[in-house]
Amino acid sequence: MSARRILGIDPGLRVTGFGVLETHGNTLVYITSGCIRATGTSLPIRLGVIARDIAHVIAEVGPVEVAVEKVFVNINPNSTLLLGQARGAAIAAAVLAGLSVTEYTAGQVKQSVVGGGRAQKSQVQEMVRRLLQLPGMPQADAADALATAICHAHASSGIGGLARSGYRMRGGRLLLA
Repeated sequence: MSARRILGIDPGLRVTGFGVLETHGNTLVYITSGCIRATGTSLPIRLGVIARDIAHVIAEVGPVEVAVEKVFVNINPNSTLLLGQARGAAIAAAVLAGLSVTEYTAGQVKQSVVGGGRAQKSQVQEMVRRLLQLPGMPQADAADALATAICHAHASSGIGGLARSGYRMRGGRLLLA
């Protein structure tokens, strides 16, 4: 099985986390991670920083797939809309680079990495550190992005990866595509 390089993105208007890993069969290998700090007084400037810096990460590390955390709808609709715009800037950068983008809810990411959809950020950080055998604790936003990439690696292998391999599911049965 060939290696796949996955870019995970945890979008935020002030801090957007990114994390890159490779899959080698069932093994996950850490490549890089970090945070994009969108400083600026206006929303368009911040969105531009996110799009530009995600495009730079893509050009530098060459992922073949992108996984993005979906927007968490909270009590404040304005905050949700702003976060959605940050997500849109990150997704646009990936799509303009010709990459496929898959979206996961925060619950899906936490379930995949920690085993429970209501895990705390510190639990996600610790499991990401363990799963990728990192020497230290990753920053929270970078850990969330790495967790999103891990979730995608898990979801797109096994039964989730069958669509790429010429199989499909119908009525709970596995069929040749």
